[in-house]
Amino acid sequence: MMERMNRLGAATSPYLLQHKGNPVDWWEWGEEPFAQARARNVPVLLSVGYAACHWCHVMAHESFEDAETAAYLNEHFVSIKVDREERPDIDAVYMSATTAMTGHGGWPMTCVLDHDGRPFFAGTYFPDQPRHGQPSFRQVLEALRDAWDSRGDDVRRVAANITEHLRRESALPAGSLDEEALAGAVQTLAAEFDPTAGGFGNAPKFPPSMVLAFLERHAHRTGSAVARQLLDATCTAMARGGIYDQLGGGFARYSVDRDWVVPHFEKMLYDNALLLGVYARWGGALGERVARETADFLLRELRTAEGGFASALDADSEGVEGKFYAWTPAELVAVLGEDDGAWAAELFTVTQAGTFEEGASTLQLLHDPDDPERYAEVRRRLLAARAERVRPERDDKIVAAWNGLAISGLCQAGLLLDEPAYVEAAVAAGELLVGLHLVNGRLRRVSRERLVGSPDGVLEDLGCVASGFVALAQATADSVWLDRAKLLLDDALARFRADDGGFHDTASDAAALVARPRDPSDNASPSGLSSMVHALAEYAALTGAGDYRTAAEEALATVATLGAKAPRFAGWSLAAAEAMLDGPVEIAVVGEPGAARDALAAVARRTPGAVVVVAEPGASAIPLLRDRPTVDGRPAAYVCRNLVCERPVTDPSLILQ
Repeated sequence: MMERMNRLGAATSPYLLQHKGNPVDWWEWGEEPFAQARARNVPVLLSVGYAACHWCHVMAHESFEDAETAAYLNEHFVSIKVDREERPDIDAVYMSATTAMTGHGGWPMTCVLDHDGRPFFAGTYFPDQPRHGQPSFRQVLEALRDAWDSRGDDVRRVAANITEHLRRESALPAGSLDEEALAGAVQTLAAEFDPTAGGFGNAPKFPPSMVLAFLERHAHRTGSAVARQLLDATCTAMARGGIYDQLGGGFARYSVDRDWVVPHFEKMLYDNALLLGVYARWGGALGERVARETADFLLRELRTAEGGFASALDADSEGVEGKFYAWTPAELVAVLGEDDGAWAAELFTVTQAGTFEEGASTLQLLHDPDDPERYAEVRRRLLAARAERVRPERDDKIVAAWNGLAISGLCQAGLLLDEPAYVEAAVAAGELLVGLHLVNGRLRRVSRERLVGSPDGVLEDLGCVASGFVALAQATADSVWLDRAKLLLDDALARFRADDGGFHDTASDAAALVARPRDPSDNASPSGLSSMVHALAEYAALTGAGDYRTAAEEALATVATLGAKAPRFAGWSLAAAEAMLDGPVEIAVVGEPGAARDALAAVARRTPGAVVVVAEPGASAIPLLRDRPTVDGRPAAYVCRNLVCERPVTDPSLILQ
């Protein structure tokens, strides 16, 4: 039997650290485990997950902590553990293989590889005992060992076929996201819309944050009543449902039912960063409340001591999913007393039968309270009582891309809600990325407790962070953020660009995988390509640098087919296309600080897809502000498209008229 070694103890990833005590002889990804597999002539088992993944925890408890299963793995396999959030490049390649081989994907992901990293088997969660027609993990391992030992030709043929399929997938046909294509995308979304509960498709339902951004921009630009209805219905349903934390703010990762009642309770930074911007722009009393509560949640529960933002909160506490968040009527009464407890139960739809498990309910807010002061006090007391419960674990690694999204969302919320603290938090996160994650001119993907991880950033890191830096330039009127964005954009154009004008997800000088990942589709967070298109277009709008605009247009052309056929998976690219069709709108507001300038800025910033900068005349080096005088000493707004400007206006009602 192979002696187990602890190789995960020095990892920066909280997910890998969760497995450091397993009896499995885990390796981190690298050349050495493959060399060991060749020397022993055994296959490689690759297990991919992340720290807040509920079913990853289940499989770990059932199989990876089991001594007999671990002994079998150690004898017949070389086992590699990968955090998909730390190494999205590895995850992307093998998730494509898993989807191709099984028709679906998810985490935990289990792949078995040959000595060259080529997959010949893939799946997701496997139980410790045969269940619901699914074999046990041990049965799977035994069958794979038998195939490796006795049917080597079959193994090599499957591995070669899958690898060739992965390499062919990288070709992206060109097209155009023009007026017709964008209108067609709205019609496709309307056909997939759930008119009863909002959102798209059936259960499980994920918050379609990037699709909502596209619908918002399309409705604004074209006046589409269909786009507006899809946007309003979905934003309302999610904000009032159990997927939204009605006490602490912030959204869970997805709803297990079509009605947004019961979430999968893990809270991800990227979801909340994107939805923060959606609700701040959506506005109204409900939108502003949700945006403010979500921003407060980010600062209260995900902000780290270093000034960045942690990746996620776990779904479980005390080993039970949702225990921290669910309530029974009796628990409400115990905290609030009989009268307020009964009132809260009715308000939050906490029933005797329960809407979740074991008689507990998630909290919903299906209508506004009839007594706002009573509601505020009840919410305060319940939140204080919940704080005494055992909290879910926090994955406190800082991911560059997701912090870039948080910076953008906080800038939008801070400016639209007039909360300088949100912008200040965004600036601090930006400075952390510059000071810690930029190493020798290249962006690193992860850090934890001020220790930066070894993987260089992938395309989504450069795109999301560059876009965050452009947002900071708009929020602060400090041109240094444009200089920092340019550094990342130039690196992306030099090392990530494809021959057809699109982008690869990994750099040209990155360690080679069996296929170079190139996925233009948005998932729970923007694809590298769509995030880069936004950053390039926004930078070009603020600086007038036409070559960056051209690069954005060429990259957008490579995702046109996906946008037309599957708009639910191209929302961020479609949102970029909407802004670019509209110019994008560029608004420079100049004048002394005060009510008159604030009124112009407020209208400008409510313009979906626009880039907006506000400063005193001559006080900023941002090119869009250059040579912009006031009008007779009064603050003025210059509305431009493609750096061609209309006459300045001093009346907010005349902006975009």
